Amino acid sequence: MTQARARVVPDTMQAIGMSGPGGPEVLRLEEIAVPEPGPHDVLIRVAFAGVNRPDCIQRAGHYPAPPGASPVLGLEVSGEVVAAGAEVPGEMIGQQVAALTPGGGYGEFCTAPWRHCLPLEGALDPKTAAALPETLFTVWHNVFERGFAKNGERLLVHGGTSGIGTMAIMLARAFDIEVIVTCGDEAKCEAARDLGANLAINYREADFVEAVKDHTGGKGVDIVLDMVSGDYVPRNLQCLAEDGRHVTIAVLGGAKAELFMPLVMMRRLTLTGSTLRPRSDAFKAALADEIAKHAWPLFTGGELAPVMDETFPLAEAAKAHARMEAGEHIGKIVLEVAGG
Repeated sequence: MTQARARVVPDTMQAIGMSGPGGPEVLRLEEIAVPEPGPHDVLIRVAFAGVNRPDCIQRAGHYPAPPGASPVLGLEVSGEVVAAGAEVPGEMIGQQVAALTPGGGYGEFCTAPWRHCLPLEGALDPKTAAALPETLFTVWHNVFERGFAKNGERLLVHGGTSGIGTMAIMLARAFDIEVIVTCGDEAKCEAARDLGANLAINYREADFVEAVKDHTGGKGVDIVLDMVSGDYVPRNLQCLAEDGRHVTIAVLGGAKAELFMPLVMMRRLTLTGSTLRPRSDAFKAALADEIAKHAWPLFTGGELAPVMDETFPLAEAAKAHARMEAGEHIGKIVLEVAGG
């Protein structure tokens, strides 16, 4: 390998490949070349890899990796830095880190820009650390940077027991923001309340618009974090208070929405959204710096911890995807690669 500094690294590794786009059954263990880190990258010997909804969408053929990214699935990992590019500080070698990756997490080794790494220290172990980067980066950017969340405001989150939902509850409560979530059954509602949600609405049994209005005395919420889109959008807007912000991060319920624009005008609403993976390395590095300063200490200090669902061996990635798509999980699903 040509990286400037490295420990002993093999030429090949085990990773999850695909026989083609399709259901979880297309995932299979393969032997491929160990990736080569670029000048600003580190090579991580992966202990655990987080499983996220975009992985399932990519597997199905609807979310291709951005140019230059590994075609192997996996957007977050934890593990040891075993090699580094020429422009990476030498002290990174040997560090235990959690990293946001552009792809490649479902393998024994994975590259990531060194500035997208956060140190494993304090209360964090490799398994819980691997469950953090994708949801933490996503929620921090969309709730606090795009949504301009402030102390004392109210936040509505759909999918309250998903990885994104549980992260949103924890971060919001840590910054004195009231949280309302929707969930698909009473067990999930109870889990969300246990985590700190002020109100958990079973959307199968109640109209969340009316429930939000009742809970807030008709004032509504200041921010909606929307992963559904489609016909949820006009209903979300009815939940917003004056000067409210609607932030879309996924379109699981459909890519199109019909809006009543006079409502947007009269209540001075802001509609925005983002996708994290295609953003530049420089943007993600700046986001990592913000998280390292304001949010990461909450996890290393033990004040917050990710909600963990099941852990699967790397070879059983198909089972992990099937569990995620069944919608029964509460919190994060992770793959054990080398353990820790």
